[in-house]
Amino acid sequence: MRIFLGGTCNESDWRDKLIPLLKVDYFNPVVEDWTEECIKTEDDEKHNKCDVLLFVITNKMTGVYSIAEMVEGCFLEDKTVVYNIIPDGFDEGQLRSLKAVEKILKNNGALGFIGNNVDRLANILNN
Repeated sequence: MRIFLGGTCNESDWRDKLIPLLKVDYFNPVVEDWTEECIKTEDDEKHNKCDVLLFVITNKMTGVYSIAEMVEGCFLEDKTVVYNIIPDGFDEGQLRSLKAVEKILKNNGALGFIGNNVDRLANILNN
């Protein structure tokens, strides 16, 4: 099994907390210099090499592309989407919207939760 570590970048430290807890292979798409080659590599990992597509959403999110990727992942053949929305720092309206996204994800087979528990997330991914 190989996990794609998608979701919020922008100096969000969730990957630094999760990676030491993983007992499975993973692909971390974060690089210092984002190039066209990086985009191709990321797409290849998502579509061809990774079985599980993880998306962690934090309040450091500045765009909405990760939200679109989560939903798209539900419709990719032979992929399991796992999500974790960390609610800290989002306002009420944003949380309502993220809960609506969560409903769409769950209705389309995704696994995950809203909360801030890296141990719980690692347990889901390692099993």
